[in-house]
Amino acid sequence: MPAPRRARSEAEGVALSEDDESGDDIVTEEMLWERIPEVEGLERANTYYELSARIYARGQYDEALALAETARDIYAELGPVAPSDGLAQAYSAIGYNLNQLKRMNEAATAMSKAVELLRESKSPLAIDLACTLGEWWFGSKEYEKTIECMTDCVQEHLVDGNDSGAANDLHLIGCAQRELGDFSQALEAFTEARSLFKKLKEVINVARCDQKIAHCLSELGQGEAALSAAQKSLDVFVTAHDHRRETYSLLELGKAQILTGQPEEGMLTLERVLEVATDSENKDFEFILEVERRIAGALRELGRIDEAAEIERRLTAVSEVIEE
Repeated sequence: MPAPRRARSEAEGVALSEDDESGDDIVTEEMLWERIPEVEGLERANTYYELSARIYARGQYDEALALAETARDIYAELGPVAPSDGLAQAYSAIGYNLNQLKRMNEAATAMSKAVELLRESKSPLAIDLACTLGEWWFGSKEYEKTIECMTDCVQEHLVDGNDSGAANDLHLIGCAQRELGDFSQALEAFTEARSLFKKLKEVINVARCDQKIAHCLSELGQGEAALSAAQKSLDVFVTAHDHRRETYSLLELGKAQILTGQPEEGMLTLERVLEVATDSENKDFEFILEVERRIAGALRELGRIDEAAEIERRLTAVSEVIEE
């Protein structure tokens, strides 16, 4: 739970006791438990928070969550007496534990409260937690909330001169817009991210943008531009021997080839992708279905209707299982 612990160290008045102000004494977990009945108010809240952080580190997320919630309640009861960073760190701790427990929507809701409090107090910690929040919203498939959250992060990173942070923010915005089917806006976000990554000479990240740019261009019917972007991304991943990403670039290349009137070449490219996807021990059936559908489309363009129909028949049976 690194972010909450960092928040604790920078929050005003969060020292656990006078005994450890010098940093010479080591406070054990047992000592923290013994302290609870002896302290009140802010020190009691800080103690619960510190216990939560230590138990989180052991992977006992249910217990750590309960302790963080208790700390949150005490901070809230104290009102203005407690530093706002204390309440924020408790909310962030709740968020991290809920995230580990796969309760993603609840985790994001708790983290949003932490970000809100930290922004109110103009804490430098706000931007880091906001970026984490954006990733959690995306993981929860809350794409509009992802875009809203990360748009604020882009502006803050640009003001701070953090081009790397802004580029990553824009990349995530593009991914969210793509999931929403807003390919024009996604293309704009990926293009801006690419420009920043190129400025930073982050070759792999430039290629990641190119692969997604190719996807957006294909969806927008811009086949030649998609073909160029897909080839650029493929060249990087082949050179880097990044076989996983190479496969996704090949998919975009095959789609672009079909779109530009090269169904035979496109089908051969997609068959290479399919070979890799089906050789994997953990098969991604949604990915396999997408590739096979594209192959069926290429077969139809080539007039091989019976072969296309047979693929589509098989895919219908598999799709029914996945959808159920």
